[in-house]
Amino acid sequence: MVLTTGVPTREELVRRVSAIASVVRKNAAWSEQNRRLHDETIEALADAGVFRLRTPARFGGYEADTRTLVDVAAELGRADGSTAWTAAVYWIPTWMTGLFPDHVQEEVFSTPNVRVCGTLSPTAQAVPADGGVVVNGKWGFISGAWHSHWQEIVAVQVNAEGPPMPILALVPMSDLEIVDDWHTSGLRGTGSVSTVARDVFVPADRVLPLGAVLNGQSASQANSGASIYRSSLLPVASASSVGSILGMARGALEAFMERLPNRKITYTGYESQAAAPRTHLQVAEAAMSLDEAEFHAHRLAALVDGKAERNEPWSVAERVKARADMGYAVRRGKAAVDILAQASGGSSIYTDVPIQRIARDASAVNLHALMHPDTNAELYGRILCGLEPDTLYI
Repeated sequence: MVLTTGVPTREELVRRVSAIASVVRKNAAWSEQNRRLHDETIEALADAGVFRLRTPARFGGYEADTRTLVDVAAELGRADGSTAWTAAVYWIPTWMTGLFPDHVQEEVFSTPNVRVCGTLSPTAQAVPADGGVVVNGKWGFISGAWHSHWQEIVAVQVNAEGPPMPILALVPMSDLEIVDDWHTSGLRGTGSVSTVARDVFVPADRVLPLGAVLNGQSASQANSGASIYRSSLLPVASASSVGSILGMARGALEAFMERLPNRKITYTGYESQAAAPRTHLQVAEAAMSLDEAEFHAHRLAALVDGKAERNEPWSVAERVKARADMGYAVRRGKAAVDILAQASGGSSIYTDVPIQRIARDASAVNLHALMHPDTNAELYGRILCGLEPDTLYI
């Protein structure tokens, strides 16, 4: 199946998601309570074209650059952090699907607005079988699994001869068991449950060596000329996911300013919180922290998009700097949210006040293994000190 489509501009895509913000915001409380996105939110995202951003153009996709992903996720995050996070997570394995052989892509992208969830954790085992591999194992933190059609999995293939080899594979969700274990304090609406494979056969054409993917190698001929497939996996994943924290910080600032005119500071002489000098300091500090987060997120996207457009190879230092920019954007975004949450007073702990949810969501992002600010800062400092990276995930 080959489709043609007019590709909307970045500004048009941001406008589209802004237009559905009322739907996303309305369903945020339901999504948190039910620990998955509302079906209406999924439909709105589909209508806005969010699931097509990283789909190849020949299947009706937009092949959007990562700056577009940052801006779209940030706009979604203003309304609901879980929605922004889930959309961003879908973009990564959707992009990875474009690295598989073309006939595999035909199968996956034959579903309109296909949603592919996934992980980079090799918490399963694969053994060779006639025509493919058989996989057994369990993966956690699978955001968006409830509404997905496929999952990108990572497993360690055990061979009779030679060392174990990590592999990447595509599996229909119908082949996997979902374990409803997503009981968390933050990002509750993402539905990031666990999935289980029990003797799942995966044909060889739906299997790629993880090392090749990490280094930007592709088995697709049709996508070889598209600039978005000229980057390494981890810089792409970093730029794809960082916009959600910007949106949460923007949403926190907007929520705080909306409540500010009607608030006083209890047990003080300030009848108006807006008149208090400490409020001025808090708002200014939060706004500047948000500016810092935006700078690093956009610098990261510019690095990924620029190198892809110029078809330049990635150095180790550049890959590590990509992760460092992501980590610092996450750190400063959370700092902005924390300042505003602290300034929101005791009444903000009620569940109908959005900033308490935003604060918990931002905290959850900061704890993510790949996005953790300290992990990324340590890796960056290690390289600056002349040492080799101590991880393959760069």
